[in-house]
Amino acid sequence: MKKWLLASAATTLLATGAVQAQEAKIGVILGYTGPIESLTPAMADSAELAMKEVNDSGNFLDGVTLTPVRADSTCVDAAAATAAAERLITTDGIVAIMGADCSGVTGAVLSNVAVPNGVPMVSPSATSPALSTVEDNGLFFRTSPSDARQGEILAGILGERGISSVAVTYTNNDYGKGFADSFIAAYEAEGGEVTLSAPHEDGKGDYSAEIGALASAGGDALVVLGYSDQGGKGMIQSALDTGAFDIFALGDGMYADALLEDLGSALNGSFGSVPWAEGDGAETFMTMAEEAGINSEGAYTRESYDAAALIALAMMKGGEVSSASVAANILDVANAPGEPILPGELGKALEILAEGGDVDYVGATNVELVGPGEASGTYRYYEITDGEFETVSVK
Repeated sequence: MKKWLLASAATTLLATGAVQAQEAKIGVILGYTGPIESLTPAMADSAELAMKEVNDSGNFLDGVTLTPVRADSTCVDAAAATAAAERLITTDGIVAIMGADCSGVTGAVLSNVAVPNGVPMVSPSATSPALSTVEDNGLFFRTSPSDARQGEILAGILGERGISSVAVTYTNNDYGKGFADSFIAAYEAEGGEVTLSAPHEDGKGDYSAEIGALASAGGDALVVLGYSDQGGKGMIQSALDTGAFDIFALGDGMYADALLEDLGSALNGSFGSVPWAEGDGAETFMTMAEEAGINSEGAYTRESYDAAALIALAMMKGGEVSSASVAANILDVANAPGEPILPGELGKALEILAEGGDVDYVGATNVELVGPGEASGTYRYYEITDGEFETVSVK
C-alpha cells in the first residue's frame, strides 16, 4: 500500500471531519455472536482500553474524544457483517474500523463497504493469505500475521514432535481453506504425510460422519483448523467420543479458555499455535489488561489493542479526524524511524506527534507492518497440560 496513492482518493472519502470535531467514532466490528463469541469480548475490551488511554491523556487533537461503536460481524455471515458495517458508516459516522475478525467477513466488509466508502480497516485477527493481495485501495491493514506463515509454524511443530502423518480438518471458509493449504504444503515439503484433508461445516450437531472418514484415513494426530465455539470443538468431541484420535494439533481459532473448560483434561498432550509476543510491550499490556479486568491471555487481545492504538496515532499524525488521515499515516506510525512506543505510552506518543516528531509504535505485539500493511509477527507454540495452555516456545 503506497501512501502516495492515497492522496488522489482522499476526495472520495466519506468521513472528512475537521480537526474541530469533538468526537472521532471508531467501529469495533467483531463476532459477538457466532463461532468465536467466547473470544471477542476480551478483544473488544482491549481495543477500547487503547482508546480510553488516548482519551485519558487529553492529548488527542486538542480534546477530541475517541468513541468506540460496536457492531456484530457474526464471524461467518458476510451479509450480516456487511449490513453492520454499512450502519456504522451511514448511521454512526465512524471514520475507521477496528476489525473485522474472521477472514471471510473481513473480506466482505472490505470489498462491499470499506473500499467504496474510503474507510480504513485494521483487523486484529483476519489471517487468510488471500487478504495479502486483495484489492484494498490502501485501506486494509492487520496486526496479526498471515496464515501463510502460521501453516509453516504448525508444520514445523509437528516435525519437532516427530509426528509423520496427520489427518486435517478445517472450517469450510476462507480462513480454514487458506490455513489448510498453507499447512499441507509446508508439512509435505518437510516429508510429512497428510492422509486426508476434509472441510467441516460450523453449526452442526453431529460430526460423526466427518470423523469417521478421517479416522479411516488414519494418522498419528488430527490437525484441527476451525473455531473453538463451533465445528472445531464439535470435531474434537466426536473424535474423543469414538476414540478416533486422542492427539490434536490446533490452529489459532481453537485457542480459547472455553475449549478447555468444555473438554478439560481430555486435551492433555495436544498442542497448537497462536499469534503471540514477548518483550516489554507484551508484559506491560498484560499488566494493564489485568488491572482493567481483561483476560490478558486471550487470543488476539494484544493485536486488538495495537489495532486501535495505530488508528489513533495515525489520525494524530495526519492532524485531523478523517478516514484519509488514518489510511495515509498508519505505516508511518507503525514502523521506524521514530521514538519507540509501548502500551501505556500513547499519551507520550501523541505529544511527540503534536510537536512534529516521529513515533515507531512497538505496542503489545512488537508491531512491524510489512508488505501490504500486515504484521510479520511471532507465534506461541503451546501444549495442553493438566487442562491448561502452557508455553513451549515463541517462534
